[in-house]
Amino acid sequence: MNEQALFCDGTAAYVIPAEPKEREMVRLRFRTAKDDIDCVRLITGNVGYDMEKESSRGLFDYYTINWKLGEEPFFYCFQVEKGEELCYYGRCGVSKERKIFYDFRIVPGFSTPDWAKGAVMYQIFTDRFYNGDPSNDVEDREYYYIGGYSSRVKDWNKYPAAMGVREFYGGDLQGVIEKLDYLQDLGVEVLYFNPLFVSPSNHKYDIQDYDYIDPHYGAIVDDGGEVLPEGVTENRQATKYQRRTGSFKNLEASNALFIQLVEELHRRGMKIILDGVFNHCGSFNKWMDRERIYEGQDTYEPGAYVSADSPYRSYFRFFQEEPGAWPYNGNYDGWWGHDTLPKLNYEDSTKLENYILQIGRKWVSPPYNVDGWRLDVAADLGRSNEYNHYFWKKFRQAVKDANPNALILAEHYGDPGEWLQGDEWDTVMNYDAFMEPVTWFLTGMEKHSDEAREELLGNADNFVGSIQHHMANMLTPSLQVAMNELSNHDHSRFLTRTNHIVGRVEHLGPEAAEAYVNPAVMREAVVMQMTWPGAPTVYYGDEAGVCGFTDPDNRRTYPWGHEDQEMLLFHKEMIRIHKEFPALRTGSLKLLCWDENILAYGRFLEEPIIVIINNRSELAEVTVPVWCAEVAQRCRMVRLMYSYLDGYTMEYEEYLVRNGDLVVNMGAHSALVLKAIDES
Repeated sequence: MNEQALFCDGTAAYVIPAEPKEREMVRLRFRTAKDDIDCVRLITGNVGYDMEKESSRGLFDYYTINWKLGEEPFFYCFQVEKGEELCYYGRCGVSKERKIFYDFRIVPGFSTPDWAKGAVMYQIFTDRFYNGDPSNDVEDREYYYIGGYSSRVKDWNKYPAAMGVREFYGGDLQGVIEKLDYLQDLGVEVLYFNPLFVSPSNHKYDIQDYDYIDPHYGAIVDDGGEVLPEGVTENRQATKYQRRTGSFKNLEASNALFIQLVEELHRRGMKIILDGVFNHCGSFNKWMDRERIYEGQDTYEPGAYVSADSPYRSYFRFFQEEPGAWPYNGNYDGWWGHDTLPKLNYEDSTKLENYILQIGRKWVSPPYNVDGWRLDVAADLGRSNEYNHYFWKKFRQAVKDANPNALILAEHYGDPGEWLQGDEWDTVMNYDAFMEPVTWFLTGMEKHSDEAREELLGNADNFVGSIQHHMANMLTPSLQVAMNELSNHDHSRFLTRTNHIVGRVEHLGPEAAEAYVNPAVMREAVVMQMTWPGAPTVYYGDEAGVCGFTDPDNRRTYPWGHEDQEMLLFHKEMIRIHKEFPALRTGSLKLLCWDENILAYGRFLEEPIIVIINNRSELAEVTVPVWCAEVAQRCRMVRLMYSYLDGYTMEYEEYLVRNGDLVVNMGAHSALVLKAIDES
């Protein structure tokens, strides 16, 4: 039996239709070597059903069976027989015994938005992208937060401070609008923003008001008031901040500017995803008002910190509620104990639950028309796993009822399987099935640069085992829209990981993040990012060669006028290749061969694409069985991209396939992308 030829996955070539509805008839396909197999059976439960040979093409036979789905998830694998030989085929390929954990799975009625499948996304940390409107910049001493005053950074190129939560460079939505031509020329299709709602920090994961875009990112049309005098730390006196973030003229103007941004994105055929921070809010939040910035304002109800009679008291869990605890009750539940991040108390407040569900609907509905949510620390919401699942089911229904094409994408570390059953999240930020395996394989570094593990650098067996296992935890529609990042606001920049320096900026200094980096390894990673199943997501500045240890150093400004032009052009070309070939959006993935620091795989739908990675520091001859990815036994292939130690090239070059194998010489730290020439 030719086990290399056996293949099936959940893509549209093997599940027809790929996202079937409840009680719909579905056609399942399975591939074998031509005239090689006695019998193929579909196994579901403990029962096998013979499949029929549907067709033959090239080196392969294709077996099919029609199956009427019900309303529940459908689990299945394949049993293959040849003479005395017997094997099973599931999500992780061939095995001698059935591994039920790796059964294929179809959830009738579950689908993910087509626009997000393989979409090129771009993450923007707004304060550090571009300052388009200096009039809305945060002022020095505008308010006091976490032990210090807010500050306005005058030098765009300054490294972020070690405690930089309250320093602002001035990036805003007007700056994004002014750079849309750049983003579109880069090839970006979707913008994902870190939080934009009113908040005292530059990261804005401590929301002050979920209903409005922060005027410091939006528009300040009603300015005035005073900054805090030196030595004064009570935000009750921060009248400038109170006016800027509390005036409805500013709030409405900021929402109007956001609408303008969304409309311009949609006019260009682009999409937008917002960051939803629903596990916790901030101590500045109008519902809590620990800083007393809303206290006494006629247009705002008293916060739960201020008054026991606050309409928002049930939104938070107070540990001390006896008479005398108010006013100014600071004894409440904070996320991970942080009193600046009050945890929202859903279980005890239907009113809060309904409000957040309304927020979920509001921003994906007219006039805002956002295209999706990224959910911060989504598994932490609520106080129990039971409530967490209950809430996300309601959230999905609320959002999808308002906008069926909205994407629901969660931040999650570890196995997301229990949330990816088709009735909660669409997908996840793909740490376990992309960022981590790629980082360990190419750099031997942990994603925060906190650890180096020599035994994982170039360990292809570990890469294959890890990535196959974690991909098997996700439905195919979830995989196709998963956010595949190399870097983001929570981890070190990938380019910095290539220097193998372990540590953080407060101990090593920011210059160390730029020392001894290897752009060739970064290009290898970008090739994988742009050719792997999922939505390749560029963290702003990665394409320009930005370095940085984990936060806050990873939140450096975009280096306008100082970009690494070679890295920028390389990203642009790899994005173009990704968008040009349908196989790289929704095609099948087949791992073809691997060895120490060597990896080759194919993506195929109609036109096969072959990717070969040599992460060694010396030349390597690699023999790749490209026939397994449905490349003809004897044909020519043409180079789309070759990245090597000192640069890259897209110059035309042909490679010969003989007896189904491709033999190539790969330079040190190189990556090769090929397509077959159509000679029909």
